[in-house]
Amino acid sequence: MNLSDFSFPVLGFAAFSGSGKTTLLEKLIPQLRRSGVQLALIKHSHHDFEMDKPGKDSDRLRKAGANQILLASKFRSAWIREGDGETEPDLAELLARLDAKGLDLVLVEGFRDEPITKIEIHRPSLGKPLLCLEDEKVIAVAADRPPEQKIPVPLLTLNRPGEVADFVLSWLRSL
Repeated sequence: MNLSDFSFPVLGFAAFSGSGKTTLLEKLIPQLRRSGVQLALIKHSHHDFEMDKPGKDSDRLRKAGANQILLASKFRSAWIREGDGETEPDLAELLARLDAKGLDLVLVEGFRDEPITKIEIHRPSLGKPLLCLEDEKVIAVAADRPPEQKIPVPLLTLNRPGEVADFVLSWLRSL
């Protein structure tokens, strides 16, 4: 499956670690939801993490050797797949696992090297290079202050999630 095979729009939020991707998304998601957008989120992590509480059934079964666990209740479902500790997850495979019914948008945090449309989060004070200068899939930069270089895409104010939400909604309408 290719990234272009999906019937829903995918918008990435890409940046170097510590730039504020999660903080922005935490403020952006409620604004998009208030505008009626039904969305899903896929987050990439470079760290090991635990989804379940130690000692709970799904944790015990995973530790017993189950490579995949689907935990389901009338409240929520969760899919856990053990990785090999070396291979990065495949974004297309993760997107294929989403329930597309009623889905207007998928936000992706991380996966900055994937060829998906994305908004770059940039903090000039971190001294990291601008992704938009090398990645034609970047459609805007959200920064806490203007970068020193001229950028080829719109500049959004990182600390104004409403401005970012308006940009995302305008992008969605243009599709």
